Amino acid sequence: MHYLVTGGAGFVGSHVVLALRDAGHSVVVFDNLSTGHRAAVPADVPLIVGDLSDQALLGGIMEHERFDGVLHFAALSLVGDSMRSPFTYLRQNYLNSLQLIELCVYHSIRRFVFSSTAALFGTPEQQPIMEHADVNPGSPYGESKFLIERVLHWSEKIYGLHSACLRYFNAAGSDPMGRAGEDHRPETHLIPLAIDTALGRRERLSLFGADYDTHDGTCVRDYIHVTDLAHAHLVALEQIETRSVTYNVGNTTGFSNLDVIRSVERVTGQRINWSWADRRPGDPAILIAGSQRLRTETGWTPRIASLDDIVETAYRWRLTHPEGYAAPVPQPAFSHETPQIPLPPHIADFPIPVIADEAYRPTPS
Repeated sequence: MHYLVTGGAGFVGSHVVLALRDAGHSVVVFDNLSTGHRAAVPADVPLIVGDLSDQALLGGIMEHERFDGVLHFAALSLVGDSMRSPFTYLRQNYLNSLQLIELCVYHSIRRFVFSSTAALFGTPEQQPIMEHADVNPGSPYGESKFLIERVLHWSEKIYGLHSACLRYFNAAGSDPMGRAGEDHRPETHLIPLAIDTALGRRERLSLFGADYDTHDGTCVRDYIHVTDLAHAHLVALEQIETRSVTYNVGNTTGFSNLDVIRSVERVTGQRINWSWADRRPGDPAILIAGSQRLRTETGWTPRIASLDDIVETAYRWRLTHPEGYAAPVPQPAFSHETPQIPLPPHIADFPIPVIADEAYRPTPS
């Protein structure tokens, strides 16, 4: 199959690109590189540098490439930041995704895998969280993802676009073969921050909140290895040949912030200098995935499930890539200016027409 991966230069997206390639599929990555990295995309995978708001560019690529499906990762994704800039998150995530989904319908792309989030559930009443749990986002970030899920719901009912909404919990670790890892700028995820503190790259680590209703007072999260998460996308693609699905994707085991600190200390053999900080707005006390539906329907199961094993892969990546992807890339990835795939001439002149809904309806056979 031939897939378009938006946000494929980011953390999860780049690992999914590797999984797709390992499974024999061909891939084109579309990314604006605002948080992604050229070096995260394999040198022989086409990278088109552009923004999701550029409908003409996306439409021209879809017209030329004839993709079998789209996997959509490109989004703003920081809960705390969304509480400070709610309109930015709602505008960027929702409107750009709406336009992307509309283009898929217009170009007869029938499969769409969406990177959703456990932030849909706010502060759920029951743990683990099942797919039928009440949706009550605790942040504009979570709200933006839920709005996109609703667009996909109606896109199937009206236009037959089959989708998989994969509600992530906490992706962590790195490719066991060392081909990709986690490199956010600035870094906000606990495991890489703790590793950098253990390595002396950070002076001190802050833990946000000591008074949550958990076994040690710190937030509890379900950490899933990013390679297991990537594998879930492959099995989801198989499921949406004939229908749409929604899956919670996690390890089904909760680890507290203090559990993470202790794990990093065990793996690295170093003490971590850390201190307490105030709670962050929008952070629920506990988020643990109920992934039974995914396991039952697809046979998927986490293969790197222990916290120490997850941390160990992240630690190895950080040791071999102390500056992340910042080192020079021998063969720079291709951009819109120097594309590897031939794009239609005058691509900027390919406006996407405003077409009434009736134009999308298939002609009755």
